[in-house]
Amino acid sequence: MSELRKISSDVAFTPSVKAIQSRKGSRPAYARMESNGGWATTITADLADFIAGQTSVFLATANTAGQPYIQHRGGPAGFLRVLDDQTLAFADFRGNRQFITSGNLAENPKAHLFLIDYENRQRVKLWGTARVIEDDPSLLERLMPPNYKANGEQVILFHVDTWDANCPQHIPQRFEASEVARALEERDQRIVELEAEITRLKRVQRT
Repeated sequence: MSELRKISSDVAFTPSVKAIQSRKGSRPAYARMESNGGWATTITADLADFIAGQTSVFLATANTAGQPYIQHRGGPAGFLRVLDDQTLAFADFRGNRQFITSGNLAENPKAHLFLIDYENRQRVKLWGTARVIEDDPSLLERLMPPNYKANGEQVILFHVDTWDANCPQHIPQRFEASEVARALEERDQRIVELEAEITRLKRVQRT
């Protein structure tokens, strides 16, 4: 973390941001938060649980010219792994081989992870630095999701500087297709059971 940045949330709340907060009236509330040290700087148990359930994340980087880029990464729940209280990692699967994220990180390690859970309407933002690891096959193997059909090409290691959780306002509620399919299967099975019970009761009434 920068020597000039004493409050963790200053990674996002620059003087320009704070000036706008002051002009629009939200600065006092954030100043109170800052008086307690700002945002969390380590991965808590609750955050680790949230991360373990994610099947889709967004990784933002920028090159030295400041040009931003956002890359989606997905996989089965648990593909984004907590290694320790400040480190996340995932196996980077072979894709279209543009290597924009890799190129950006080679010249600018600053990165941002955005996680959103549509079903429970939660989102988490993580600021930090990231690097690509191409020469650690044992780590890559350890991070590969079991029985997942993908070719792991390298590892992305993300060091967490700070993080913040947003309110659920304006997050649309959506559900995983597998969860919807499971709910429909349970409903259909219940319908079958109820129809069988109705048939049985009708037979009882006739006797």
